[in-house]
Amino acid sequence: MSIIFSTMSRLFFALMLIVSIYMLFRGHNEPGGGFVGGLIAALGFALLALAENVATARRALMVHPVALMGAGLLLAFASGLPGLLSDRSFLTHWWAEIGSLHLGTATTFDIGVYFVVIGGVLCLIFRLYEEVDQ
Repeated sequence: MSIIFSTMSRLFFALMLIVSIYMLFRGHNEPGGGFVGGLIAALGFALLALAENVATARRALMVHPVALMGAGLLLAFASGLPGLLSDRSFLTHWWAEIGSLHLGTATTFDIGVYFVVIGGVLCLIFRLYEEVDQ
């Protein structure tokens, strides 16, 4: 690959992760959320895998994509339990206001979706890139 593409991919990778986290936490009141943020983060890892190789992108991820999907699914499921325990309605979210910041179990659900999307997309992309490399 080109040295320019390789160098710029590292810069864009970092920018995409920052934008994905911004989109993750912006998603409650405006467009965004766990799904969109997860797609942007997965795109950053895919760009890194395309510019370097799949092994470099896997090292940057630090966790196997399937484990990331499982953790995200568990987190999303756990975010629904407080509502089930309080008024017997799964995924009834609890909210807390700290100044102008609104946090709640919906944020935990979005983080779970974020992890599931990153893991699922990267499973597919890494597998496709490995096939191309062989």
